[in-house]
This record gives sequence, C-alpha cells and structure tokens, in this order.
Amino acid sequence: MNKNVYSIVLTDNVIRAVDEEAYRLGTNRSNLINQILAERLSCITPEMRMRTIFDAVSELVDSACIRQQQSEAVMKLRTALEYKYRPTVSYRLELERIPSDYLGRLKINIRTQNAELRNFFAAGFAHFASIEKGVELSRGRGGGRLIWSVSDSGCVRYFLNPKDVSDDMKGEALGNYIALLTKAVKFYFADTDSIEALRVLYKNEYESFREKYEI
Repeated sequence: MNKNVYSIVLTDNVIRAVDEEAYRLGTNRSNLINQILAERLSCITPEMRMRTIFDAVSELVDSACIRQQQSEAVMKLRTALEYKYRPTVSYRLELERIPSDYLGRLKINIRTQNAELRNFFAAGFAHFASIEKGVELSRGRGGGRLIWSVSDSGCVRYFLNPKDVSDDMKGEALGNYIALLTKAVKFYFADTDSIEALRVLYKNEYESFREKYEI
C-alpha cells in the first residue's frame, strides 16, 4: 500500500469541506480523500484497518477508562487508581500503519511527580514483564523479539503481528490485553503487600489470554 503523488482538480467548496472534515478527524486532506475514495470503491486502506482495530479495542477496555482518539494511528486511554494521591495511569496505543513483525505498541505512564511512586509503578510492570516472559518461554516463544521495555520514566509493551488474523480479532486481542493489564495494575496498587498473589493471578490470566491470542 505505497503512496504516490497524483494531480487531481477539485472545486474550492469541495476542498473547504474536505479540509474542515480532515481537521475534525485529526487527519490531513490527502488521507481523507484517500479514505473517501477507498470506501466508495470498496478498497481497504491502512487507516480503515486501524479504525477497525481501535473500534474493537474500545468495546473491550475497562468502562472506567477514559478514551480519546488522538489520530488514525493512536488511541489514548487513562484510568485513576485507588491509591494515595489518586494517581492516573495513561495508556497510549500506537499501531503501525503497515505492520510487519510488530502490530504496534502500548506506552504506559503514571502521572505523578513523586519519585517513590514512580519507582513503585516501574517495579509493578517489571513483575508483569517477568511473568509474561516466563509464560512465553514455557510456550517455546522466548527469544529474539522485544516484548517489554520497563523504566521509571515509562513502560512499553510491544505487540507481535499475528499472521492470517482479521483486524477485528487483532482489536479484540488488544482490548482484552489492556483490560487484563488494567485489572492487574489496580490489584497491584490496591494491595501492595500481595505481590505473590498478584503473580499467581496474572500468570493464570495471562496464560488463558495466550491460549486464545497470538499477539
């Protein structure tokens, strides 16, 4: 789905309407015209594929999450935690326009200036990353490609691009993963003394997730 430059002639009122709609949707003139023509001619564009995935994600994430569509390739979510200072965890789901090995990534941050809380946050995601790595190794999928990057400045979870899987199913997988992770994060902050219980809970639920989804 490479893009090339073509010259077309449009009337001024059409261009004004296109530009207004493009601004409203957070895209540009060329992308919007491309999408309109693709829909009219029953062609699938990367933007349509990403929209399908994001629509599926939106149906499955925690109802407590506040969702915002930032652009065609980015969805932002955030949720408050039951913890002192009421910190907010923000998710930024970024999709590859034309995915190869990776479908996209989930960037996770906690909104706080408290260094102790940021370290606690990073430690929690280090647990999640370790658990997932253990499950992947047990399934014979341990090496080579990056899945997690964890630091006190933020964490990133990379998603592999499953082959021969519909966009609806990819969106379902991403939505269920974010819901699973949000549940674990809330448990972690609500009961800071039960790390072992968290490990058992997350391992069991992640194993169930991986039985269904290859992502």
